[in-house]
Amino acid sequence: MPDVDALEGQLIAFLHELADIAGEAALPYFRAELEVEDKSGGARFDPVTAADRAVETALRTAILGRFPDHAIQGEEFAERVSSSPYRWVIDPIDGTKAFVCGLPTWGTLIGVCRDGVPIVGMMSQPFVGERFIGGSSRAVWSRRGEERVLHARATRELGAAYLFATAPDMFQRDTEWPAFSRLSERVRITRYGVDSYAYCMLAAGYADLVVEAGLGFYDVAALLPVVAAAGGVMTGWRGEPVRQGGRIIAAANADLHAQALAVLNGEHDPAL
Repeated sequence: MPDVDALEGQLIAFLHELADIAGEAALPYFRAELEVEDKSGGARFDPVTAADRAVETALRTAILGRFPDHAIQGEEFAERVSSSPYRWVIDPIDGTKAFVCGLPTWGTLIGVCRDGVPIVGMMSQPFVGERFIGGSSRAVWSRRGEERVLHARATRELGAAYLFATAPDMFQRDTEWPAFSRLSERVRITRYGVDSYAYCMLAAGYADLVVEAGLGFYDVAALLPVVAAAGGVMTGWRGEPVRQGGRIIAAANADLHAQALAVLNGEHDPAL
């Protein structure tokens, strides 16, 4: 049986290689003339570009070159099924709307699952040069030779918390939006628009809550190990483990997570 720590170390080292590959594929398209397609089928605008496809193609090629028996799930192409317990989950450009607007708040998300559970993950932003990587032992920020271990904040009260979500229109108007609004009314700051960076800022100790809906597994698989290794908690809106996308809440600690869940679900909590 392979040494788990040794394998995790190998995977994390390979994530850095993949970050370089993703950056080389994405950056020529960033802040350049770019055709934007809508893959929503008439629903809320969901853009895709040649950059998304180029990055995912390059990553799939590199992963299969190193781990030819592993499964791969990506946002832009069909899933590669395998009997291996390992599955790579890729969002080549998380934050495509930011990407096409020239904003450096997009990133490449790459996670590795074993038997369906994410074990290591990375968010890489090549224009800024930042990487956020998490595994079982720790979460780390790095940038051009610098490195820092990440720790989520110890904020215990909703009234002092900073809350992130990508956009108000990600929530169903009649059900999810009222729940999110209840929570937003109780926190100190609510901010929108930073996609996967929100979870990374939580892991880095600059935010306390991220609450979102309508996500795919490729939106969160890479971020789960980062948040957990930094001391945070990340579940569904009912507190269930995340094994797919949907409604997601990330909190800097268990106390804040419990309070936020109570508000989202309309429960009475004397501490609130």
